[in-house]
Amino acid sequence: MPKMKTHRGAAKRFRFTKSGKLKRRSAFKSHILEKKSPKRKRSFRKDKDVSPADSRGAARMLGK
Repeated sequence: MPKMKTHRGAAKRFRFTKSGKLKRRSAFKSHILEKKSPKRKRSFRKDKDVSPADSRGAARMLGK
């Protein structure tokens, strides 16, 4: 049986933490930044956890 292939799009977006959770980059940080407050833009720098509803599907795409 062939090996499972990693979904390359998912591999560029998600990373596993040491505890096994998935983390992701914040959305809304790429454009139309003038109208967003500096405080809001600073919070976009931090990585977020993937929600439990989405983490199972994302983990399967990564081969776990």
